[in-house]
Amino acid sequence: MTAENTELQDGTSRLAELVDLATPFAVRTAVALRLPELIRDGYTTTAALATESGSDPASLTRLLNHLVKVGVFAESEPGRHGLTPVSRALLDERNALLRSWLDADGPGLTMDLAYSGMPHSVRTGEPAYPVVHGADFWSDYRADEALRRFFGTTMAGFAWQTGPEVATRWDWGSVSSVLDVGGGTGSLLAAVLTAHPHLTGAVLDLPEVRPEAEKLLIGSGLKDRAEFLGGSFFAPVPPGYDVVLVSRVLTDWPDADAREILGRCAEAAGESGRLLVVEVLAGAEHAKNNSSFDLQSLTLLGGRERGPEDFDELASGAGLVRRDRLDGANGLVVLEYTRE
Repeated sequence: MTAENTELQDGTSRLAELVDLATPFAVRTAVALRLPELIRDGYTTTAALATESGSDPASLTRLLNHLVKVGVFAESEPGRHGLTPVSRALLDERNALLRSWLDADGPGLTMDLAYSGMPHSVRTGEPAYPVVHGADFWSDYRADEALRRFFGTTMAGFAWQTGPEVATRWDWGSVSSVLDVGGGTGSLLAAVLTAHPHLTGAVLDLPEVRPEAEKLLIGSGLKDRAEFLGGSFFAPVPPGYDVVLVSRVLTDWPDADAREILGRCAEAAGESGRLLVVEVLAGAEHAKNNSSFDLQSLTLLGGRERGPEDFDELASGAGLVRRDRLDGANGLVVLEYTRE
């Protein structure tokens, strides 16, 4: 075989892997059927798995054949299955958010199907979710409780990862009150207030989020120091707080909307208040493990990843200037802005 033919064969084989859609849907189906849990619990034969998962035995056999081939499960003998490092990783509670996202019966699949409209996004710079689903993501978010709870849980998981650093490494000593704009269920606010008993605060988000947010704040022992405010960051934001915090929100929006959000936050902060932008930046490790996030932000929401200089430019358009920067682990950055 010539070098040219070898290169073509290798390239064709790699291309086949890149465009394979059966595998990601097969993995999502396995999660929806709870096959990793069932195998872990001793239901290892195809017949037992079919009974426990409510599946057609012949069709399940075909699914398992493929999942064995790609390394999700092992097959010690025909019709008897075991776990592999991949399926054990799925079962690890540290991957609970990932497992939830990969459930074919859950909202994560609905969100990821926006990728099928990627040509529209690349051609127009606009989100593909409305083209695929007939309504924009935020309309579905407000109307669909399951989607709202799923998205809120996902964002809360991110907040619990970054919250401890924001709470302990930024100087909150001179602050008495904080408003978390677009803070979802209040996970980040809870982390900050829990670490600093002298603080009071509020989280501002869409009114539909109130039940989950109040449950989290009360459960965190913050009933007397934190409240939920129903509203929108595209409307006037309540003033009177020493610090206005906007965390992992701007990435969800195109530049014009992100600039408007910062403008509303700047109005609320006033002449003497401070605005904190909390983000997780794309770095080398991020690019290696999750390089598709920027495309997800584009197709799902029309947003984009940005660097500190990009946030500075947006903030400048809102009459703000950066005063400080704190860098944390895993790409965390806290940017402090005040009036010029």
